[in-house]
Amino acid sequence: MLRHEFRPGRLVAGLFFTLAGVVYAGDAGGLWETPWFAVIPLVVAGLCLAGATAAVTRALRRRSGRGRGIPAEAGGPDQVA
Repeated sequence: MLRHEFRPGRLVAGLFFTLAGVVYAGDAGGLWETPWFAVIPLVVAGLCLAGATAAVTRALRRRSGRGRGIPAEAGGPDQVA
């Protein structure tokens, strides 16, 4: 099975979109009453947090020298054997 790079920004965005879906599903199921505009701040906050998380992750990966999914022990195009 191929492994993929972990992207915490996408995880945060997915969690907030899932939460927005749960809020609307609860409203549709009759568990509570949700105004139509209540999810907008939730989605905007989620996207802002996801962007900040992605920026921090990118800065940390650039600082450690890892980037573009190349493992640290595999070397990169700039390393000569």
